[in-house]
Amino acid sequence: MKRVVIVRHAKAVPYGYDDDFNRDLKDRGKNDAALVSKELKKKGIVPGLMISSPAKRALKTARIFAENLGYEKNQIRENKNIYDGLTTSEFLELIQSLPEGTETAFFFGHNPGFFYFVSNLLKHYNHDMPTCASVAIDFDVESWKMVEARTGEMAARLTPKMLK
Repeated sequence: MKRVVIVRHAKAVPYGYDDDFNRDLKDRGKNDAALVSKELKKKGIVPGLMISSPAKRALKTARIFAENLGYEKNQIRENKNIYDGLTTSEFLELIQSLPEGTETAFFFGHNPGFFYFVSNLLKHYNHDMPTCASVAIDFDVESWKMVEARTGEMAARLTPKMLK
């Protein structure tokens, strides 16, 4: 089994759209990221690999998750294409290129793309993707190369609001 965990960045400051890439997390966002990541750890959902958009708010979210999930922050891979925008097909190619020794890969990024990825990877998805939403998707395959759209099963879905 292979598992993908898709995490939308935590709540960011509302200003700075002229420099969207460098928007920082609000205190609420930092707290939400800690809350959700600690709950994932309780559920035994921990990363073998973390890949993040290099945008400040996504990378900071990933670092908070890494700290709480026992993952080395300096091992977080940055992928510029996540910020620039990927189609579902391109995101699938990214998943299919993951190292086979990795069982669980976390991705940190942005809406609307992450909402579409979740919707298109799962057989059924009737939820939204608010800030810091985390969706774990299981694929009943032995190889990342076999992951296909609309074949995933939701293993977990967490939002900050669910935990408050």
